[in-house]
Amino acid sequence: TYLCEFVSKYLRKSSSPADIVWSYSGVRALYDDGASNASATTRDYVLSMDTNGAPLLNIFGGKITTYRVLAQAALEKLGYDNHWTAGVPLAGGHMPWNGAETLCAALKQQYPFLTPSWAWRLVRTYGTCAYDLLAHAQNLTDLGQHFGATLYSAEVQWLIENEFAQTADDVVWRRTKLGLRLSTAQISTLNSWMQQARATARAPAHEI
Repeated sequence: TYLCEFVSKYLRKSSSPADIVWSYSGVRALYDDGASNASATTRDYVLSMDTNGAPLLNIFGGKITTYRVLAQAALEKLGYDNHWTAGVPLAGGHMPWNGAETLCAALKQQYPFLTPSWAWRLVRTYGTCAYDLLAHAQNLTDLGQHFGATLYSAEVQWLIENEFAQTADDVVWRRTKLGLRLSTAQISTLNSWMQQARATARAPAHEI
């Protein structure tokens, strides 16, 4: 209710909880530094080494915007001082910081079946890994089963193999937000396909 009332101040049409189609909550763990007021608790990470037995590094707090600094500090705590991660791009980030538009245009040229909005979604979600996902596809048929909202089995299979996706929720909510565009029936179909794909992948060769 609080959020709806707040955003309604900036929208022509007011919103209410009845308009919400999906919601989620993120939990951020903070280190108890003894502050009397929770809002005054440090937002920085705290590293604590337990040497009673095998060394055990405990990490309290931290946030995604400083995860590389945290990781570097953790490795230093464990005795490593190689700072190689500072200059290495994330998966899919092998392009200039302002190269999204160029990458999008290149994708559409190499894969003419992509619509502009579809190409942008792939670039925003996967960066240069979009090439690995689309691979040698020459048409929509090459991408396999269509689940709706430009989601094909080729993308789902890539998420299973590279992003540890196990269920439909992993794909449509945790890796993308396509759940906002897919129907309940479409998501159910996707989930069934994924379970079958996982079962087939686990089956011995003579059972396939």
